[in-house]
Amino acid sequence: MLTKDLAICIRAVDYSETSQIVTFFTRANGKISAIAKGSKRPKSAFDGPIELFSHGKIVFSDSSREKLATLTEFEQQTGFGSLANNLFALNCASFAVELVNKLTDDYDPHHDLFDSFLEFLQNAIENRDLLSLLILFQLALLKEIGLRPILNACANCKTSHESQATGHEFHFSSSANGLICRDCEVSFPDKIRLTKNAANCLANVKLIAETGEKTLNEIEKILVFHFTEILGRPPKMAKYIVRS
Repeated sequence: MLTKDLAICIRAVDYSETSQIVTFFTRANGKISAIAKGSKRPKSAFDGPIELFSHGKIVFSDSSREKLATLTEFEQQTGFGSLANNLFALNCASFAVELVNKLTDDYDPHHDLFDSFLEFLQNAIENRDLLSLLILFQLALLKEIGLRPILNACANCKTSHESQATGHEFHFSSSANGLICRDCEVSFPDKIRLTKNAANCLANVKLIAETGEKTLNEIEKILVFHFTEILGRPPKMAKYIVRS
């Protein structure tokens, strides 16, 4: 049976001299892996090798979800090759791809996440507010996979952020999955102390777009720490994102 979908390439490896195995994050079918036979030939049905970040309409044949699908068509609509012109933009996009690949399951669709992912890549080309956009995308990803941390109240005692915002210390705990108030932080040895600005931005994500680079970098360090705990190891691209 042939299936049509919109897709973003999140991994492409050589399978033979002429073919590739490609992993797509699709809008209606989630993550799929497919063999693209002959894709590396100059006159292939895919207009040459399929590259990371490429986006467009695909058609694939999937007789069994336990095996690789077969890619039969790929009509590329948007190219993100210009990301290579800005190293930080390329690193941010590669980090987003890594997280999507590691934190989503095969054939588990996330329509809103696909739209957010595509929008993030399109904005990354324009090099606009890269770190703030990456942070917002990561929070959207965590929400979509059911792991978004509690950021508007203490994750332990549920005291609202507003009632704590009087100069008290703020912390983030991955094991608690969110912000921790001063009264609860002693119970969470994995806590990381936050500045008031960073805590306020996490509690109200609308502030992220207007905050400074120092606070954004602090928030990104927290998110990298959280993803490291979730995955059991640091994401490979994280070291290229967090600025010391």
